[in-house]
Amino acid sequence: MKESILYQKLTEERKVQCNTCNHRCIIKVGEKGLCQVRKNISGILYAINYERTISIAIDPIEKKPLYHFMPGTKTYSLATIGCNLKCLWCQNWQISQLQNNKQFDEDIPGEIISAKEHVLSAIEHKCPSISYTYTEPTIFLEYALDIMKLAKEKGLKNIWVSNGYMTTEALDLINPYLDAINVDLKAWDNDKSIKYCGAKVQPILDNIKYLKNKKIHQEITTLIVPGVNDDIEQLTNIANFIAGISKEIPWHINRFYPAWKMMDTPITPVEIMKKAEEIGIKAGLKNIHLGNL
Repeated sequence: MKESILYQKLTEERKVQCNTCNHRCIIKVGEKGLCQVRKNISGILYAINYERTISIAIDPIEKKPLYHFMPGTKTYSLATIGCNLKCLWCQNWQISQLQNNKQFDEDIPGEIISAKEHVLSAIEHKCPSISYTYTEPTIFLEYALDIMKLAKEKGLKNIWVSNGYMTTEALDLINPYLDAINVDLKAWDNDKSIKYCGAKVQPILDNIKYLKNKKIHQEITTLIVPGVNDDIEQLTNIANFIAGISKEIPWHINRFYPAWKMMDTPITPVEIMKKAEEIGIKAGLKNIHLGNL
């Protein structure tokens, strides 16, 4: 465990408010936030997944997906368990939602690996970058930040693959060390975003603007899920929003396949994928990539 960086102690019954993501959970003593990996122990908030690595792989950087940042290279990828959202179509639910298993508490699954060990391993495998991915790096902020600082010292690039629901305070912390990010813009309709993912849309839009202002390389992914975000209005709004920030931002339009709690939802029709591409072109986006076809 490690004490959380971003939280404040409240006067009432030793409650704390976590300021790591935009849920800003108020947590009683002995309880956890929505992510289930931040726990109030005697009035102090701890990241109980610190240094507990659940997954490591050497990936093509295009898998993140990043097509316009260090193309053709390999990236050292890692994750802990946990996520601050609960997207019903999650592809990695086995690790992103593992923390909701009631048998886990401080005994969080994962191999204990130090920040230094990760950086040395990335160098050993000749990876010029480290990606914080598979689950949600925001919920292992302290761990990611420790690795990012050492990686930067060694000349490695740092990449986040994120749902974009972190707070501005969290972005301010990682900004000096973050080189590239892929943000998952899941929907435009706020009610559907809350229903299917448990997150409001506006904080994600604000963070996309923040990243542009900080001149961090950014690519955006939208998984088109039938019945959720496949209507023309939402796709048009998403494309126009991205274009309004910069027509150079790559937009990855990915095809949905049944997963987790949406096994009965059909695969995204190819014609919808093509229509989304047309909408992106009409908005003026210069880099559109269809994925999972």
